[in-house]
Amino acid sequence: MTPRTWIPTRRRLADTAPAALAPVCACVLALGGLAVWSATGHAGSPARISITDARMYLPGAGVPETAAFFRIANTGGSADRLISVTSSAVNGDISLSRHRMTAGGAAYRQVADSLTVPTGGTLDMSPLTSDVTVPATPLRRAGDLVPFTLHFERSGPVEALATVVRPGTE
Repeated sequence: MTPRTWIPTRRRLADTAPAALAPVCACVLALGGLAVWSATGHAGSPARISITDARMYLPGAGVPETAAFFRIANTGGSADRLISVTSSAVNGDISLSRHRMTAGGAAYRQVADSLTVPTGGTLDMSPLTSDVTVPATPLRRAGDLVPFTLHFERSGPVEALATVVRPGTE
């Protein structure tokens, strides 16, 4: 028995066309989506970080730490993460924190390794969301400026001056 050779007939071509059409359509749609994404300037666009509304609470008497808050905007085409904060004007360890609630309604602070700054969005730190926990310095007064350097995973370091404010006055 000799093997039969495949001969392209009209019927065979009509039967195989739908099977070939699905991957071709998927490729065309993917290529079109990538073209639109590139044309709008989002392809490979890095995070663009800016910091506003930087403030630090004036610590109470005998309180070992206080909190600093920043409004971090990202106008770039990719997300970034705040991974640490340093300050030449602060002695001791500075940490990132998230605020959580227990089932009974009590609030507590949870140390965070990083805080995400979404693409085209903001990280709005507040006493209800997240903060930078700072060792208290008793010599600070309302209106003082404290320099901070915020370190981002992709954007690198960004400098900010935080104004010392009394809690509840901002």
